Amino acid sequence: MTRQIREFVAAHHAQQIDFLAALVQQPSDNPPGDCAPHAERAAQLLAQLGFTVERDPVPQDVARAAGMVSATNLIVRERFGSGPVIALNAHGDVVPPGLGWSTEPYGAQIREGVMYGRGVAVSKSDFATYAYALLALKATRVPLAGTVELHFTYDEETGGEIGPKRLLETGLSKPDYAISAGFSYGITTAHNGCVHLEVEVTGKSAHAARPDTGIDALEAAVGILADLYSWRKTLAARRSTFPGIESPTLVVGLISGGINTNVVPDSVKFRIDRRIIPDEDPQRAELELGEQLAAFAAKWPLVKCTTRRILLAAPLTPIAGQERLVEALQRHAREVLGETIAAHGVPIYTDARHYRAAGIPVVLYGAGPRTLLEANGHRADEKLKLDDLRKATEIVASALADLLQPR
Repeated sequence: MTRQIREFVAAHHAQQIDFLAALVQQPSDNPPGDCAPHAERAAQLLAQLGFTVERDPVPQDVARAAGMVSATNLIVRERFGSGPVIALNAHGDVVPPGLGWSTEPYGAQIREGVMYGRGVAVSKSDFATYAYALLALKATRVPLAGTVELHFTYDEETGGEIGPKRLLETGLSKPDYAISAGFSYGITTAHNGCVHLEVEVTGKSAHAARPDTGIDALEAAVGILADLYSWRKTLAARRSTFPGIESPTLVVGLISGGINTNVVPDSVKFRIDRRIIPDEDPQRAELELGEQLAAFAAKWPLVKCTTRRILLAAPLTPIAGQERLVEALQRHAREVLGETIAAHGVPIYTDARHYRAAGIPVVLYGAGPRTLLEANGHRADEKLKLDDLRKATEIVASALADLLQPR
């Protein structure tokens, strides 16, 4: 069967590249999160491959509550017989391109065997990996026991609440195992969580000619931020026990405020990203951060300081049953890549945590290099080596064949 899969993937590689290019060329920036058009394009492409595509349009009010304009989840189900259900999940929403590109961000340009474009690695590549792995599996016509589902969702960049979590909580899918988008030279079994807090510092406006009659929110915010930056240095001493993950991190990624140049600022808002290592309790990490902010704000008694949670994402931690996925992927990676790939952790957070929260053994594996930095994920010139796409597709298809062997 492995030979049949290898031959199919090789014979259809050019077609797979075209499939991926079409996905990259359809923008799906989140924010703003108007992703239903990309889902419709993906559904059309999947239908052209012969798949029956189920659409789960997220109600507009639900999408807006999640900070998006529109989203449609896609499910493909291929039943091979009675047995376990294995879900393959990738997300089609991407961060905006930003500056510094050497090529058009949505051009899907190929240079020396490498495709460039926003989302080509994170994670539109795995729409292609998983779809063609499933096609290869079908083409073998070998009796198998179980079902493979493709879960293509569109809210990973805003937390996955209306994507994978919605599919699981509404009962649209009940998988026994899951594989989420990842890279080819490692199998992710753990990853960081994250808390996003919005902090608002409120003072009192006044004419710039009489600043003494106001309460400067910006001055207080600067003081709070200085204390916050000093405190974050202490996080480096907290070391994770999971290979691939080091310490918690903290970044202030957004800041806004003020009325005009000639007015004492009455309000300043900033948003914090605090990464939570798998060794930490996410609720305790959020509580600690809130307590630190309250202590820093207490030095500025004339202002009011409030915090609001934007996101709390739990870390991905190992779960029983995960080892079956790891063993199958490692076995075929040795054959295809010529090396033993390790199970490890990564410092990002992903939609895989929603499967873990539902008690479903899950790992991350897909097309890509050894690290997110090599792929230029979330940076200019995001890229994917197309030979890695071919290899990952063969590995995933062969692992699925093992996992669905009749018992």
